[in-house]
Amino acid sequence: MFQQLKQIDTAFKLVRNFCLFVMIICFAVCAFAIYKTTAVVKESHEQMYILADGKILQATASSRQENIPVEARDHIRMFHYYFFTLDPDDKVIQSNITKALYLADASAKRAYDNLKENSYYANIISGNISQSINIDSVQVNTAQYPFYWRCYATEKITRPSSIVIRNLITEGYLRDVSRSDNNPHGFLIERWNTIENKDIKIEPR
Repeated sequence: MFQQLKQIDTAFKLVRNFCLFVMIICFAVCAFAIYKTTAVVKESHEQMYILADGKILQATASSRQENIPVEARDHIRMFHYYFFTLDPDDKVIQSNITKALYLADASAKRAYDNLKENSYYANIISGNISQSINIDSVQVNTAQYPFYWRCYATEKITRPSSIVIRNLITEGYLRDVSRSDNNPHGFLIERWNTIENKDIKIEPR
């Protein structure tokens, strides 16, 4: 009889150990499945697909810190493009200046008001003058906040009788603001200053 009890006790221990082993395996499988699922979801969130010209293109998301220099340079380029691209049309001028002023602080508004007060925009309209800008380079120092920048560009002013090429150098600082439709990069230009804006070439038409 004692032998039978011993056999039952041994069998019970074997069943118990087997059940514990199975439970440990189940927990390990569940933990691995949760880990892999989390990794897949995270990876899927970092990828997006863009439909362009009927083709699906894959894009990968990255942190803003990695893109600050690129976004900062593009913000500065877009500001200068809108501020200095002018045609003899009041609606075009107002549209471009409005877009530019969303990207900068009161220093840009003061520059606009000074030009308007000096009849700069009125002369562009009355003289059938077009103005465009070509950004040569933008240097941004992201080592210290707010970010100091300097922009090197050339302006092309097309008049009925001549084409004037001007050298333009500006500087300022960038600070972070909320992104919006009017300010997609989330930067604001501060203390905008024109260092140089002089004629370098005049070509007759």
